[in-house]
Amino acid sequence: MSEATSLPVYIQISEMLMREIIAGRLSDGERLLPERDLAKSLNISVGTLRKSLKELEQKGALFRRHGSGNYVKFNTKFNSIYSFFRVELIDGGGLPSAKNLDINLVKKPKSSPFFGESDKCLRIRRLRFLDNRPCVLEEIHLDSIKTDGLKFDNISQSIYLFYKNTLNLRITAAKDSATLLRVPVWSPKEFKVMNNQETVCIERLAYDQVGAPVEFSRSWIDTNIARYTTRIS
Repeated sequence: MSEATSLPVYIQISEMLMREIIAGRLSDGERLLPERDLAKSLNISVGTLRKSLKELEQKGALFRRHGSGNYVKFNTKFNSIYSFFRVELIDGGGLPSAKNLDINLVKKPKSSPFFGESDKCLRIRRLRFLDNRPCVLEEIHLDSIKTDGLKFDNISQSIYLFYKNTLNLRITAAKDSATLLRVPVWSPKEFKVMNNQETVCIERLAYDQVGAPVEFSRSWIDTNIARYTTRIS
């Protein structure tokens, strides 16, 4: 098992704040804490915070009033790294991170829908965290044609960002279905839902930039900690 490659701290902070905005924990027009106070509360330097705020401003999630401060600007089309990660803490938001459990080239599951011509796939098993709390168990299958000749010793916290930067593969749409499934036997002890116990599971078929299905995944959620959320605008 290995920690997924971390994103830069300023990106982590900007994504965390964006998820707080999307979840409604930071309201449209709300003034953020003064920069020194906010940096102290996040245990980061003022310089790092300012890079995070600049990211948010560039993505249309923040506006600045000279001499007054930084204000939340909500819109429905945020360009977030985690825009497809639709699990939040029960109270909303939460900064995602991940631990890779197993990465292997395997035959595609017989029970999976069509997601590419190859009979093999890259299978990625991960434990996902929100604010360092283990809450989602993931099993991701990516059509192996997309991974030919590449090695995957480590994968970043945001797997779709990894696809984009390493494979030139952009996930542009996804179809999610909620069901109840038993937690698989390979689940680590950190995931508090016991093996073979039923819990909410999200099955996803994801599509690339030309509209072709390329990935099938299952995500088991610890509903004592987190929930699946989708917002319609």
